Amino acid sequence: MPANATSSRVLVITPTYNEAGNLEETVAAVFAAAPDVDLLIVDDSSPDGTGEIADRLAAADSRVTVLHRTGKGGLGRAYVAGFGLALERGYDVVVQMDADGSHPADALPDLLATLAADPKVGLVIGSRWVPGGSLVDWAVGRRVLSRAGNAYARAMLRLGVRDVTAGYRAYRADVLRGLPLADIDSRGYCFQIDMTLRTVEAGWRIVERPIEFRERTSGSSKMSKAIVVEAMWRVTVWGLFRPVGPAAGVSRRTRGATAEN
Repeated sequence: MPANATSSRVLVITPTYNEAGNLEETVAAVFAAAPDVDLLIVDDSSPDGTGEIADRLAAADSRVTVLHRTGKGGLGRAYVAGFGLALERGYDVVVQMDADGSHPADALPDLLATLAADPKVGLVIGSRWVPGGSLVDWAVGRRVLSRAGNAYARAMLRLGVRDVTAGYRAYRADVLRGLPLADIDSRGYCFQIDMTLRTVEAGWRIVERPIEFRERTSGSSKMSKAIVVEAMWRVTVWGLFRPVGPAAGVSRRTRGATAEN
């Protein structure tokens, strides 16, 4: 990727399910912060009309495209579908970003510049849990759940990433190109943990940059008990049984050293 982040082709992927009250504002914020990026909306047949809003945005702006999927297939599958299109279309950088306004669009240039500055960095994470990162309007229970979940994942997988469940990310396309995307079946928020682990196992460095994460102002959270259970179960299995060492691209001993703030 060129040293100058603005000379790379960047695709921001925004999965949606019932985000009619947030989508237009999110898209406008993305282009205000980074006018040269493209944006792919992956909508899982939202019954609230989000897909129709996405189509209208795409008709008005050539930087926006829409992928309509049948049914609610989960966050992980939506991103995998978006990754596939990004690679087919030759993008250099692929960004994950929520549609609900929780991920600050004005942090996007910093994520892209950080990725461009070092070719060994394969992933930059917008992090809530590094110095300078913060949470706004989150209930105490959700704060505790997020901290506990991250701590458990770090301990089980020996990862040095502070915010392993974070969803605001910028990937170098070469990282995604080297992963077996068709085999990734994590559906909920553990998809972020899965992708973090795979990136480190492939030998790429990860950098975390602080962001201010805000609670959504419209719509409802997709967090559920089933999502939490899936994450806990998968992390436990990965920690106990996932292959490590040369075959996986990195040893347990060095895995934590590949991430930095």
